[in-house]
Amino acid sequence: MTFDTIADFASRTGDSLKSIAKIALQTRRPTLKPVDNADSIIVMGNGPSLADTIARHSDLLTKHPTLAVNFAANAPEFFTLKPRFYVLADPHFFMSTGNDNVTRLHDNLSAVDWPMTLLVPAQYAAKAPGAGNSNIDLRTYNAVGVEGYRWLENAAFKAMRGMPRPRNVLIPSIMIALALGFKNVYIVGADHSWTRTLSVNENNEVVSIQPHFYKDNASELARTKAVSMGLTLHGILQSMVVAFRSYHTIERYARHIGTNVYNSTPDSFIDAFRRRPLEMIDR
Repeated sequence: MTFDTIADFASRTGDSLKSIAKIALQTRRPTLKPVDNADSIIVMGNGPSLADTIARHSDLLTKHPTLAVNFAANAPEFFTLKPRFYVLADPHFFMSTGNDNVTRLHDNLSAVDWPMTLLVPAQYAAKAPGAGNSNIDLRTYNAVGVEGYRWLENAAFKAMRGMPRPRNVLIPSIMIALALGFKNVYIVGADHSWTRTLSVNENNEVVSIQPHFYKDNASELARTKAVSMGLTLHGILQSMVVAFRSYHTIERYARHIGTNVYNSTPDSFIDAFRRRPLEMIDR
């Protein structure tokens, strides 16, 4: 047995033990349930390419079930696309008070006039937006990172007691689409070209601009700028590594359960999923 083999065994064992502890201490029984007739779903990230996808494929986005995330409800297109599912993950959406963007998000979700399932981390269920709206079906999931032995990952993922480390909302969104039972998951708006807008200024402050398909207002730009400036460059790059690695774990798990995950985002930096144009969804 080589040193590398021993080191890998020790690392996987340590990761597995930590994951078991997190599952025991941090997760709750999820209320997410599979849906009937789950064939294809379109998961919509908020990257800038989504604007062109909406312009070119609005017919497909209204024909097939869609899943929206984060501040998508603050965009005018939200009330036209009428997504069937909506995922929130960041504590910012549940813990912030007096933030105008979060307040507007809550107001817009309260105004939803079509059947929509809202999925939030289990620990934030009591603070979920849209309370009192009979059109919203509130469901919960566990946004707890699990890694280690594959048998442990597979079991935790299947039971929705964990997922690949959720460094951004797209990771739980894809895992939720799998848990809902969809056999074909198409991802749009997942540009993930973060390194193109990453820089360090003359004060050694990291500037990380992450554009969206909608225009962020001044307060949201200021909030995200403050977050990035409190981080180191190596910390941000490591966070990106975790995210891109999580996509490869998702692809492995999707193959394990016999599901197809397609990246339909032009020029996306995600290298884990097969590329397939969105117009192929009906073929």
